[in-house]
Amino acid sequence: MQDRHTFSRTTLLKRIGLTPSRKTLIFFISACLLTIPLGYAYNSASIILFVLYSFLSYNERNVKLHKALLPPLLLFCLMVLSLLWTVSTKDTLRMLPREAPLLFIPIIFFFNKELTKKSIGKVLENYSLGLCLVAVFLIARAIYRYKNTGNINVFFYHELATNDINAIYLSALVSVAAFYFLAKKSKTFWGYVTLAFLIGFLFLLSSKIIILTIMIIIGVYLLFFSKLTKRGRYTATALFLLISFSVGYFTKINNVIANEFVYNKTSTPLSDYGVQVINMNEAWNTDTFNKNQNFTGASFRLYQARIFTEMLEDDNIFFTGYGMNASSDKIEEKGIEHNLTHADESGVPYNQLNFHNQYIQTFAELGVIGFLLLVIMLIISFVNALKRKDFVHIAFSVLMISLFLTESFLWRQRGVVFFAIFYCLFNTGLPSGIVTDKKTL
Repeated sequence: MQDRHTFSRTTLLKRIGLTPSRKTLIFFISACLLTIPLGYAYNSASIILFVLYSFLSYNERNVKLHKALLPPLLLFCLMVLSLLWTVSTKDTLRMLPREAPLLFIPIIFFFNKELTKKSIGKVLENYSLGLCLVAVFLIARAIYRYKNTGNINVFFYHELATNDINAIYLSALVSVAAFYFLAKKSKTFWGYVTLAFLIGFLFLLSSKIIILTIMIIIGVYLLFFSKLTKRGRYTATALFLLISFSVGYFTKINNVIANEFVYNKTSTPLSDYGVQVINMNEAWNTDTFNKNQNFTGASFRLYQARIFTEMLEDDNIFFTGYGMNASSDKIEEKGIEHNLTHADESGVPYNQLNFHNQYIQTFAELGVIGFLLLVIMLIISFVNALKRKDFVHIAFSVLMISLFLTESFLWRQRGVVFFAIFYCLFNTGLPSGIVTDKKTL
């Protein structure tokens, strides 16, 4: 009976032109990653097709229990369990389908063949070339818009990104492509050009945390992973840092980054209209704000951390949190309490924005257990990356650790798909040094 079912599934796959193989697996993983910058419908469709393929190509010989896949599965289970105590059942139910990749993607990797190092490299190649094309398209679009409007802002930050994905999330996607081209052992002239283009594109997107992380990671690569001589490594690192700081200081990028970290006790004027920047000290200590005060990115995130500590004092949420996606009402209440109901530059009221910090967001909604599961995933990924001495894996892990400080990255479909696929890809593939059949990927 089992052989009959296996035959039927294999026959169905062949009829639609697919055969169970690593090449097909590479295709589906690449498709799921490359549709992330597109509309949600395309990405959802690619994930559904990947799940169907995995079901039809199921073979018990391919099943292998990877301990690294348990934390994301447990995190999703905790999200579902939070329905038992959530303060907003409607908001929790609405969020669960968006977080379903934490369930489906690890299961897919449980039931499919292990990918070899070469196969993972092929996925990264497909993804990186695709993201490079996306960047080229966005630069070309910006040039066209500049010719029509004369507005230089079209080349920077959210104006350069798409309506579907903002500059910070796009920066995260492009960063992995840049890591891939940086780590390639045999670089060609066009490989260097592509790498320089992607790094320049990341600077134009002007995400502070991404730029800082990229600079650190490239410095680490030049010092510890490049094939340069010791003197050459130091020289290349110093030259890269000099160019990076020069680009940031002498271009419009500096205007985006300027005023980000303001520590002085007196509010700093932001414009000629009486609007003032809230500095870090005021973000943490001011009890009542006014409509003429605006936050920088850093001061706003500090304020969000502050109100989280207030929530811990006010409510019994240490072990359970408010429930998945159920903290928004509490954030709004805190905004009203501190008179932060006016809008930021994007037009969204401050008290309607999430924590913009994945660690805090997880703790506030899923309690200390959810927080620990998140940290465990990051530790597993980073430790495995160091063991395998895989630069791209190391860079991805560091990127996620830093990005989670400024964004609730996993609470967006693009973020959770991006993280889940790369986390599973890097932490379940065959480690470096394992001999595989040269005829297969």
